[in-house]
Amino acid sequence: MGINNYKNEDKLIVAVDCIIFGFDKEKLKVLLIQRAFEPEKGKWSLMGGFLKKNETLNEAAQRVLKNLTGLSDIYMEQLEAYSEVDRDPAERTISIAFSALINIEEHDKELQQQYSAQWFSIDSVPHLILDHDLMLERAMRRLRYKTTTQPVGFELLPEKFTMLQLQRLYEAILGKKLDKRNFVSKINSLKIVKRLEEKDRTSSKKGSFLYQFDEARYRKNLVSGFDLRF
Repeated sequence: MGINNYKNEDKLIVAVDCIIFGFDKEKLKVLLIQRAFEPEKGKWSLMGGFLKKNETLNEAAQRVLKNLTGLSDIYMEQLEAYSEVDRDPAERTISIAFSALINIEEHDKELQQQYSAQWFSIDSVPHLILDHDLMLERAMRRLRYKTTTQPVGFELLPEKFTMLQLQRLYEAILGKKLDKRNFVSKINSLKIVKRLEEKDRTSSKKGSFLYQFDEARYRKNLVSGFDLRF
């Protein structure tokens, strides 16, 4: 096909939408913003914007996120494309969804007052514009699946953490309560954490042993598989 033949092809708009999950020691949350233009101006939205001619999709996602939230250098995974013909009533637009999981406390300073993005608990998210509800639902499903096959989320915890803190993280992501004994037994069987001879005494005099994620042991045992289904 010659260059001139491109003139006969339809021109489409490409958008990127960023689904930013955050954990605040207790709850899993998602970052939303009120849309600044029509259609559906003023309604809650994911972090979205349009691809420019001189950008890759990853560059566009980083730019959009930075402009809307102040967050930068956030690793985002490209998820999937949304291409329903009528998904955007304003123009024929294809959107590529990206997702990230971050520690809210570590990035709180970047979300300065000049930005209007807000955190919402994953169980109290308002109705979102266009097909963003579907994007969020699928991203949550993917995150929960990854949690059972990879040590997702350990970077959201302190370097030294209690087993209860780890359990709360998994409960927040999975959206359900876990039996303490079963959880501890499962984690110990995977041999991905090591117990330290230190205790956290902030919650009781007796204290709780502290643990660390053992990345070297995780990689060594990776061939045997990682299964954290409850």
